[in-house]
Amino acid sequence: METERLIMRPLTGSDFDAYAAMLADPDVAGGLAESVGTSPADAWRSLATFIGHREIRGYSHWALVEKSSGSFVGRAGPWQPHGFPGLGVGWCLARDHWGKGYATEAAGAALNYCFTELGAEQVISVILPGNTRSISVAERIGHRHLRDLDYGGRRVHLYGSDRRPS
Repeated sequence: METERLIMRPLTGSDFDAYAAMLADPDVAGGLAESVGTSPADAWRSLATFIGHREIRGYSHWALVEKSSGSFVGRAGPWQPHGFPGLGVGWCLARDHWGKGYATEAAGAALNYCFTELGAEQVISVILPGNTRSISVAERIGHRHLRDLDYGGRRVHLYGSDRRPS
């Protein structure tokens, strides 16, 4: 899948070095609703989880690659692991790529994919309170705050969008 500035392709083992470097940043890892550490072993488990999710569900987060440079930007895509409160879209970008609009571009494409390809009636995003950057992305893709809930031992915001009438 492609957007104006990004190639969105399946995550693979060859993404590990860039993925681990992204998650080694405590500000990146600390902003995620799922608790992820910053060690290479933590990054390995996280990457394996997304690849395994694709095998189990048939969809998962994609690697985001900047078209202009070929650089790994981060990950984004549909997501519904066991115990998750619904079909979701999520995003995580390396700090060097914050503020460029890539999260909104990728999350918007992922949201559209959930509605058009997966037939979703509602798509959610789980966001930590205080993560104003992700809250802004959620609002820019049309999500609204639905409620707060406990997820993974943390209190989180649940944002979401309903299928738009055709």
